[in-house]
Amino acid sequence: MIENLQLGLETALSPTNLLWCFVGVFLGTVIGLLPGLGSATGVAILLPVTLAMEPITALTMLAGIYYGSQYGASTSSILLATPGDSSSVVLTLDGYQMARNGRAGAALAISAISSFVASIITLVGLLLLAQPIAAFALNFGPPENLAIIVLGLATIVTFAGDKVLRGIIMAAVGLLISMVGIAAGFPVARFTFGSVNLLSGFEFVAVMIGLFAIGEVLHQIHRGGEAPIRARFRDLLLTRSELRRSVAPTLRGSATGFGLGVLPGAGATLASFMAYGLEGRVGPNRRKLGSGTVEGVAGPEASNNAAANASFIPTLSLGIPGSGTTAILLGAFVIFGLQPGPLLFEQHPALVWGLLVSFFFGNLLLLVLNLPLAPVFAQVLRLPYSYLYPLILFLGFVGAFAVGNNTFTLWVVLVAGMLGYLMKRFGFPVAPLVLGLVLGPLLERALDQTSSMSGGNLLVVFQRPISAVFAVAAILAFVGPPLLKEISRRRAAAATRTPNSEDTNA
Repeated sequence: MIENLQLGLETALSPTNLLWCFVGVFLGTVIGLLPGLGSATGVAILLPVTLAMEPITALTMLAGIYYGSQYGASTSSILLATPGDSSSVVLTLDGYQMARNGRAGAALAISAISSFVASIITLVGLLLLAQPIAAFALNFGPPENLAIIVLGLATIVTFAGDKVLRGIIMAAVGLLISMVGIAAGFPVARFTFGSVNLLSGFEFVAVMIGLFAIGEVLHQIHRGGEAPIRARFRDLLLTRSELRRSVAPTLRGSATGFGLGVLPGAGATLASFMAYGLEGRVGPNRRKLGSGTVEGVAGPEASNNAAANASFIPTLSLGIPGSGTTAILLGAFVIFGLQPGPLLFEQHPALVWGLLVSFFFGNLLLLVLNLPLAPVFAQVLRLPYSYLYPLILFLGFVGAFAVGNNTFTLWVVLVAGMLGYLMKRFGFPVAPLVLGLVLGPLLERALDQTSSMSGGNLLVVFQRPISAVFAVAAILAFVGPPLLKEISRRRAAAATRTPNSEDTNA
């Protein structure tokens, strides 16, 4: 291991590789700031630029774009409630509320610090456990993936707060929306009403831009607008309390993201939702989630970054992409004549360990770039809303058009914006709908694969040890909180009746 680290340091600290690592993380940050682009689009667009480079230099730059875009997407989510990438959607729930509460700079600083800490933790995991974890991940088949996805859906109870029924309804709406288009595994078009534009379903990023960005603008306009946030520099620094409160969520989010990131196809989006749900279960301020809490920013952001890094484990060790972006990076390996898999570590050690060590320097560069700029970014909120709202609308529609490349996507944004406004107006939680929309395709694919391999017997989930553990956890996660709440209510009622009965007897 020491020899591998030494080899990786020598490769990563080459002036050429450091320069292109900086270029990658800088471009990634800019790409993440622009709604609709995302890491996958950024890597795909810039891949041809790297073809004349050495393989290690090119892959270092492309990987920098990948995790750099996570930082940039978080910035637009916090400041404008406009997710730059699907994995940063959860950050709008508390990050944007922190900005509305005058803590925009603090939210950006927590985001940068938790991302960096998660990157360091997962880097250690990558160096020590890449090959053993990849071998263990081979035990995860369709039943295990199905159980994990159902566990993710069980977090509806957390996202919905006291409005569990409304949360379930919104999650069902999200699942229905995700079913529009060609069915997974079947050449059948569903809910398209004869429209060619709906054959591939609704573009996720376009729906998110509408629900959050456009919906928030319409909601604020309905309320008559508010005075611009006073974003003084001295108010934008982290307090000791905020820094202390972010430690445990960062560690929990890192563990959650790393655990899900090593599973092929799970991705950073599911990891961020799961981390937010975990904070809703065990966090000390779980009842305040959604109102602008530090935990609601640190946990998902750490999980997001940890999952992005951990997704390289199945990519490098097994040749199986851990996410959409690593699927593109897998193509880059092939273009450069490299075959990811168990032999890659033996045949190209300098490339593998140099790439892994470059993650540390890339994330360090991102911290140096983003942390001092947090107060500067936060000054955007000092703009009068008569200027800020058109900017949000412009960025939202441009980002949506960049994703779909047609005017139909703009209509999707507009309709989703109206839906987001109505949900805010009448008190329906947005997060369960997003959760259903994210997990819908994954659930359908896992359900179809599980049914095929078991001959239609879905109880196979409880017949395999790993999937059974996740399935039982999902049931407890969904049933447990309401049950405990009812038990507490009855105990409180019994405690109230007991003194009254004693007084009557007296």
